[in-house]
Amino acid sequence: MKRNLLCMAFAFLYACILVSQPGKYSDQIIKSADKLEQKVIAWRHDFHQNPELGNREFRTAEIVAKHLQSLGIEVKTKVGITGVVGILKGDQPGPVIALRADMDALPVEEKNDLPFASKVKTLYNGKESSVMHACGHDGHTAILMGVAEILSTMKKDLKGTVKFIFQPAEEGAPTGESGGAELMVKEGVLDNPKVDVVFGLHMDAASEVGKINYRPGGTMAGAAFFKIIVKGKPSHGAYPWLSVDPIPVAAQIVTSLQTIVSRNLNVTENAAVVTVGSINGGNRGNIIPEQVEMMGTIRSLSNEDEAMMFGRVKQIAEKTAEAAGATALVDVPYIVHYPVTFNNIALTNRMVPSLQKSAGIDNVSIVPAKTGSEDFSFFAQKVPGLFFFLGGMTKGKDPKTAGPHHTPQFMIEDTSFKLGVIAFCNLVFDYNDGGKN
Repeated sequence: MKRNLLCMAFAFLYACILVSQPGKYSDQIIKSADKLEQKVIAWRHDFHQNPELGNREFRTAEIVAKHLQSLGIEVKTKVGITGVVGILKGDQPGPVIALRADMDALPVEEKNDLPFASKVKTLYNGKESSVMHACGHDGHTAILMGVAEILSTMKKDLKGTVKFIFQPAEEGAPTGESGGAELMVKEGVLDNPKVDVVFGLHMDAASEVGKINYRPGGTMAGAAFFKIIVKGKPSHGAYPWLSVDPIPVAAQIVTSLQTIVSRNLNVTENAAVVTVGSINGGNRGNIIPEQVEMMGTIRSLSNEDEAMMFGRVKQIAEKTAEAAGATALVDVPYIVHYPVTFNNIALTNRMVPSLQKSAGIDNVSIVPAKTGSEDFSFFAQKVPGLFFFLGGMTKGKDPKTAGPHHTPQFMIEDTSFKLGVIAFCNLVFDYNDGGKN
């Protein structure tokens, strides 16, 4: 116990020393970020006003590619359909560090009174839909473009290689298509040169500008959809004894699924969610249908919890149906399956002082895990990763009144992006120099 306390005290003292001594590279990074801030904001405004859905980020990708090429960075396009990858080789030997930003928007109609508000409409799954950057990906892209510009001017001091990954379709590919981080990994984005570590960030509309939040280990939930088809025997609604009614069976299944989290999960270790979001069965009040179809989602924060929950969903559905004389066909995972976004604990502990140096030690906090999911997880499955959250809310605003992610009122402040640029740059130099930047 005493040894653990001494180790924690030493780590805290080391972090304080590192934060109090910015170093020559940090000073240069801050000055460069100050000069570049308005340019980053302008990029973000442009992307926000011209949003594109997943696997359709043609204009965004073209702007990104031209910018990287103008900096003398090696560029690969059409990686994972519309993805762009930039490779910057430093003048000194060292590791390969990947930095990731996602580029896609959402089928949401913006309701913010902004001079650069989106008015774009396009086809989404065959229907006309409004399009909006309702999750901050426009800011992520602009930030990483700024990071590329700064690091390209520091090439002589750069050890190793930086791989800039501009990813499409984080919100999911269109129906019938592949996309996102999973497809980029399959196409070798982490190879040639082989990536040693990957860093990513995400805007947080409910955290103040100037704040950075993170969590070691499971940070964002793994996500999987499931589909359950309960098959019974149809009948006239006036003669239910002649049927095997799938509707009350489905109702019992929905109720029993809620016991997975409350009775099967060790809630002192991790959170989890089982949600049934769709139930469809029958078309008249006096006809007992043959089947009911349900769809839902499972969110978990460890691979072990996920495996247990998959098994319990299947067991509960099948056995409940069997007890009623019906059958249940269970698909889990179904269509969507994102792994847990896991922050490598050793890497996170090593890089926290870099985040503290970027934002100030009092502005960096460990936060609870989120039950939302992120396909950054596919990168972090393959190489050690660190994914952190960048505050985008106006200072002093009540987080309860801030427009949530994925809504028409989603809003992030322009002043938030500079810290993202600084943090990414510091992570690169601090990882290379073992915290001596």
